[in-house]
Amino acid sequence: MAALCEAFTLCGLGPSGGVGLGSGVLALEPGPGPDHVLLTDRGRTATLFKVSDQKPLGCWSVKHGQMITCPVVCNFETHEYIAVHDDKVLRIWKDEDVNLDKVFKATLSADVYRIHSLPHGDPLVLFKGGGVRTLDVLLEAPQQEIENVISDEVIKWSEAFLEGQQPVLIFITEKDGDFFVYVQKLKMNSLHKYKLEQQESSNPLSFTAYIKKQTIILLSLYSNDSVYKVLIPLQQNDEGEEQILSKSLLLNLSISGSVLKGTSLVVIDKDHVAVLGSLASVEESKECLTIWNTKFQTLQTSKELPLGTSGQLWCYGEKFFFTHGKVLTVVIYKCETSSLAAAVGKLKDSQASDFSSFVNWNTLEDEELVVSLQPQQSAALKSESKMTLRSRRNSVAKVQPDTFKVGQILLNIKDTSAAVIEDELRQLLKAQMPDFQATIGCVITALINRCKTDPVFYPRNFLLQMVQKRELSYSLCPDLMAVALEKKDVHLLQICLQRFPDIPEEITYACLKVFLSISDDDLERTDVNIDSVICYIDIEPKNKEVKTEVVENGFNTELEEDSCDNTVLKGMCKTNDGEFCPVGPRKAALLNAVLHSAYSETFLLPHLKDLSAQQAVLFLRYLHYLYVKCSEKINTTLPGMLSPTINQIMDWMCLLLDAHFTVMVMLPEAKGLLSSLHKFVRAQVRFYSELNKIEGTLRELQRIKRQKDSQAYSIEVLELI
Repeated sequence: MAALCEAFTLCGLGPSGGVGLGSGVLALEPGPGPDHVLLTDRGRTATLFKVSDQKPLGCWSVKHGQMITCPVVCNFETHEYIAVHDDKVLRIWKDEDVNLDKVFKATLSADVYRIHSLPHGDPLVLFKGGGVRTLDVLLEAPQQEIENVISDEVIKWSEAFLEGQQPVLIFITEKDGDFFVYVQKLKMNSLHKYKLEQQESSNPLSFTAYIKKQTIILLSLYSNDSVYKVLIPLQQNDEGEEQILSKSLLLNLSISGSVLKGTSLVVIDKDHVAVLGSLASVEESKECLTIWNTKFQTLQTSKELPLGTSGQLWCYGEKFFFTHGKVLTVVIYKCETSSLAAAVGKLKDSQASDFSSFVNWNTLEDEELVVSLQPQQSAALKSESKMTLRSRRNSVAKVQPDTFKVGQILLNIKDTSAAVIEDELRQLLKAQMPDFQATIGCVITALINRCKTDPVFYPRNFLLQMVQKRELSYSLCPDLMAVALEKKDVHLLQICLQRFPDIPEEITYACLKVFLSISDDDLERTDVNIDSVICYIDIEPKNKEVKTEVVENGFNTELEEDSCDNTVLKGMCKTNDGEFCPVGPRKAALLNAVLHSAYSETFLLPHLKDLSAQQAVLFLRYLHYLYVKCSEKINTTLPGMLSPTINQIMDWMCLLLDAHFTVMVMLPEAKGLLSSLHKFVRAQVRFYSELNKIEGTLRELQRIKRQKDSQAYSIEVLELI
């Protein structure tokens, strides 16, 4: 069973996209980390992105007049980046390098088609003439002669694999409508050439491949709206003869009488492929992303793309990447092991479609039973398979009672009282079932749907328990926080902000706006976790005398005595320079949860501009208060659980000033705050500047300390310059 989940934008592609991709995308390659991708445009620029943050980590460009001619890749062994511009000029650099003119450069003797990086091996360089070198061998003599393997042929596609410890390169060429397949094993220095069997009135449009059991499985998307499979064995001895590779039909791309005109094909697993293309019907043609089950010839899921695509599709880390309109879009997908019930999408005796996905149909799967038995198989094997099938059926019979229990609960949620539902849900939590997280996600979705239609219904305690004790995410129950915002359930919002890793910036902003707008008096009657503030905000009751004697970074402060009256100040306390915390402890804890949430500056900044002037000033006052508090400590770290870090405070302060700088300058009530903030930062800059002056002395002290003492007692005079 496969599903397309949430989609988000990684970057813009137009002139205003921010990463200079107006000329389009050349390729997308995996980056140095599992959450990183390398984007190469059809021009001069390569950009490294962190996908989960939707943020560029680095951007490098060649000079004007030069052009990157093959995708930039990462050398996973050395954590370096490799690019080729103007076909022959090789560049290698690291993260800290900024100017590509100053990095390693080598001019090669032949034009490069593509560089393939392997996870545990040296990158392979494929030249346009079909010659292949490892990067290390090439760098030993960049001007070495490169042989021409192909004649009058043009390389259309290539891919590299590791079979055991041996690198294997496959590339496909075209000449006069004929397609040829080359397979090269570098360590054995063997090259095999094959001719691809022709298809009448049809040509291949896209290729993809993977290795399984010493065999390359090559999948080809043809212009006749079909996907074909070709098996290429790696164990070949004779290199002289050109063999013809026969292909078999794997998939027909037809959907309810319409035909999918595919442009790109990627393999998800042994039973699923993804196809990007245009669905042609009598009325109209619309582009869409589809996932197909190749074992059962069924469409699993699809997503319409009304803004159009470039026809390119990439797949890394359970995410699809493709251009959509003027942006590069990321779509997360889920794909389970193939089974007949999942492929059909139905249960044999389901009571409602809401719970059809909860039966563990994978217990039925036995690949040897689903695939047609070969003629040479013995009757004994068939008999054994039947016995296996009966045992599988018995195991399914044991699973189904829990399955129908879940289904019944989902039906009851629609019209049963909250007390009865919560009792059933408590029983459900004690049950053992496969894919428990997905089950809970669907249950929460059903509860939220009931909340939308029934304003009185709101199982708050159960929702809190699930968010606190289960590894959930925003994408698993996207409407949960929307309902909590509508109910102004600040405690649930606080827990979601602390535990969900994938909250959209729009929701983060909505939470911030609610937290700033709610009064401290209303929060006094609300259950809020204040663990993040209790260690640095005084919440003692009336007339508690507070004494502080702390030396701030950049300030000379004196002993101050001041009282903190909760009746008047509602739990606010003073920093050592006399500034009160502008909010109560509960609101401070809620704002800390916002500071901890992940975000992208590009998407959050437009929302922050919608804050009212009063809300922006209040939030900036609190950030200023935290900044001063952090600076009172030698390690600039606030005590307590989930307290914000100095970097988080600074980042949010800069974001808020960027969003409201003009308003802040014009507001009379903000003038004193900006002046105080300016003085504090200026004092810290002066303080660190003084520290810089004695840096040499400190290093000398450190060096002397490492030297071995020659005597038990000595007097040393150090002259500070």
